[in-house]
Amino acid sequence: MLKNITEWFLILGIFGLSALIGNWVGYDILPSAAIPGMLVLIVISVLGLILEKVVPGNIPSVGYIGIIGIIVSIPGVPGSEYVVEWTTQVNILALATPILAYAGISIGKNWADFSKLGWRSIIVAVFVFFGTFIGSAVIAEIILRMQGII
Repeated sequence: MLKNITEWFLILGIFGLSALIGNWVGYDILPSAAIPGMLVLIVISVLGLILEKVVPGNIPSVGYIGIIGIIVSIPGVPGSEYVVEWTTQVNILALATPILAYAGISIGKNWADFSKLGWRSIIVAVFVFFGTFIGSAVIAEIILRMQGII
């Protein structure tokens, strides 16, 4: 278990470092301002991964991570104002970049397995991507019009 925790901190540290760079380059937030928030996110993630292994049941780690994140940011919970302040310095898109890069590398490594799914799966994937994009664009359009931004 200790080996896993060390690996999780290392991997999340690498993701965190690349997200800090993306946060700095893309959103002009200095790494020194975003480091506390990134550390909070890493600790919450590792706690969720630990709970998945320790708590009996079939709840995935992302569930525990979400629950911990909600609890530590509830107003009135000791330290929540710091957690919220620190994590607002980390842009969510800066976090998405290294995660999507990792997903792309993962698919690239398993391209042979992906190609075994057949052409029907590729067509379904294209429609899912297209539908998600159009759906997101429609929702954004509606919300932005309701707010009078466009």
